[in-house]
Amino acid sequence: MLVDVALPIPLPRTFAYRVPERVPDGTRVRVPFSGRKLVGWVVGESGTARELTRVRDVDRVLEETPSVSPDVLALCRWIADYYVTPLGMVLRGALPAVLSDTVRDRGPGKTRRVLRIVGELPTLTLRDETFGRAARQRECYELLEATGGKADLDHLTGALGFSASVLNGLLEKGLVEAGDERTQRDPFADIEVPVPVQHSPTEAQSAALEVLIAASRPSAHAPPLPRSTAHLLHGVTGSGKTLVYIELLREVVVRQGRGAIVLVPEIALTPQTVSRFRAEFGDVVAVLHSALSDGERYDAWRSLHEGTRRIAIGARSAIFAPVRDLGAIIVDEEHEASYKQSEAPRYHAREVAVVRAGMAGATCVLGSATPALESWHNARTGKYRLLRLPERVEGRPLPPVEIVDLRGEREAGDAAPVPRRGPLILSDRLIDEINERLPRREQCILLLNRRGYATFVQCRACGNVWHCEQCNVSLTFHRGRSRLVCHYCLHEEAPPVSCTECSSTDLAFRGIGTEQVEREVGELFPHARIARMDVDTTSAKWSHHDILERVGDGGVDILLGTQMIAKGLDFPNVTLVGVINADVAMNLPDFRASERTFQLLTQVAGRAGRGPLGGLVLIQTALPRHYAIQAALHHDYDAFAERELEERLGPGYPPHTRLVNTVISGTDENTVQDAAHASADWVLALLNDHHAQGTVLLTGPAPCPIDRIRGRWRWHFLLRSRSAGALGATCRQLQMKYELKPGRADLRLIVDRDPVSLL
Repeated sequence: MLVDVALPIPLPRTFAYRVPERVPDGTRVRVPFSGRKLVGWVVGESGTARELTRVRDVDRVLEETPSVSPDVLALCRWIADYYVTPLGMVLRGALPAVLSDTVRDRGPGKTRRVLRIVGELPTLTLRDETFGRAARQRECYELLEATGGKADLDHLTGALGFSASVLNGLLEKGLVEAGDERTQRDPFADIEVPVPVQHSPTEAQSAALEVLIAASRPSAHAPPLPRSTAHLLHGVTGSGKTLVYIELLREVVVRQGRGAIVLVPEIALTPQTVSRFRAEFGDVVAVLHSALSDGERYDAWRSLHEGTRRIAIGARSAIFAPVRDLGAIIVDEEHEASYKQSEAPRYHAREVAVVRAGMAGATCVLGSATPALESWHNARTGKYRLLRLPERVEGRPLPPVEIVDLRGEREAGDAAPVPRRGPLILSDRLIDEINERLPRREQCILLLNRRGYATFVQCRACGNVWHCEQCNVSLTFHRGRSRLVCHYCLHEEAPPVSCTECSSTDLAFRGIGTEQVEREVGELFPHARIARMDVDTTSAKWSHHDILERVGDGGVDILLGTQMIAKGLDFPNVTLVGVINADVAMNLPDFRASERTFQLLTQVAGRAGRGPLGGLVLIQTALPRHYAIQAALHHDYDAFAERELEERLGPGYPPHTRLVNTVISGTDENTVQDAAHASADWVLALLNDHHAQGTVLLTGPAPCPIDRIRGRWRWHFLLRSRSAGALGATCRQLQMKYELKPGRADLRLIVDRDPVSLL
């Protein structure tokens, strides 16, 4: 029998192999390929038997039960087709990494040796023994009874001190048996679970729940929901979206007995988030997190695959969780760019969630205070159903937001009797507001979405700036480590003492990062307890959790950091939020720059005033009249969306059109340029041949805004169309028929559909 096997290699096809008997689709197999052994997945019977002159045998079938269920396989087929990615690479990304290991024949489950009671203890049996051994045997047996009938063998012989002869005596009498048992590695198991707090839903929450619960009930699935059906839950910060999620899960999981997936951004996947759901639903919750070990992730995946757990909580890749009888998918903070995979397969988890829910007849909820414009457009045009939570719970008002114009602050500082030294970091107004709160033990949050100490080093004499040798970006100075660091390839070097161009020692460290903010705040408020949260301070496994726990316990007065402090935090004692510089990302050469700025400002503003003390937000900016700043000033998402949609209409950016970013990269600049022009010309010829030039438009080619990363030069061209089908067909033709000869420049072509960034 011949089967098609999908392999995790960048070739857009499957491969035929012979198997001795029927193998279900989705089963892992080990096969010979090009002189090596690879793990692949059976995806159907092969219909190419007559065309093949030589068919190789599958080396080994690795599992009795397929690791890929039919619904997940169907989803992976859709992803492979839509995002123009080989099916084998999609399947590899959908499963725990250990299941693609060519060394292992089975899943890497961890086992322990246990002693288990199998017979009742006769009184006379032990009295006939020597008294000491009989007493120890009875003690061991009663301990096993007290621990549920079994115990770890190492624990019995180690910590409890039972000798081998005592245990062997119980074994010989047939009172116990020894065996191996798989263990569940769960790093969240020891985290304290809070007592669930009962809340009465607001009128808006009740209205949203009425719609969602009605959609989730089986009667709503006849006929099945259309594939595109989803609900956009637009709720202001603090409006209680999580309560809506929990009540929907209570209906789907507890009352209906079905399963669910909850997606959250990676930086929001903290023990606090997990404990909130475990407080409500107990041990049926499995967590899929990139910070976990391969074994921990595999155990969580296995518990879902076997049906012992029914709710999967995780970041992007949790959309592939093997949840049985899927009844609901929730995507929290659905606007987050981290839901887009940056490497093949370049899927967007939000879009995949909508498709998977449609395939399963499940209820899909996309929640955000600042929805992505694509989602907002879908809601406005009727593709999604819009649900609103317009007010905060308990009637608390949104915090007032005020603008501090940095232009006037700098002019005042320069004109002062003693001019300000160094860059302006905290305005006088922000300093005054912090000083008011510290004596009252109220907490403050300071945001600057740029890490490090200084963003670049420049020679004052000749203007030379230190750049990464592998990437065309400036090196960031990290004062704590006294290193210049590239944030793209992670190259590091010692900071200079003189200019490499003119030998001058007059060097300036320019730009502001979170390290410099931390130093300034420490000098201005020497008695304040300060915590910094950015990539540099949260690299350890639970460091993110540890910092937030200190904030929640009142052990931090001022929390400062990058975007990871801007969302998902609920600390009632935070009464002041200060944005150090709102313009950091505003002028990036990317059509989403204004949208990201508005989202970040609105999200971080939502951290203030969540308790009875109220709050205030101060935004420092040199662009006070920009519409994104003005909309954030008034918490007005509708006004921002209307203006931004208008701005994108002329140039034809999403959501008005579909977009594909085609990137050609290589090690030689001229070769990459020539290859980019050649591939763009090929696509234009293809469009001409199919009379599709008016349907699919090509812009470029041109160098990428960051034209060199990790030693590879980068050019790109854009494809855009109102027709998703026409755009997909063009991409598939490019992938399957265009031949990009790598040569000495190691050329590569990337097709990124629905990109979230063009940098």
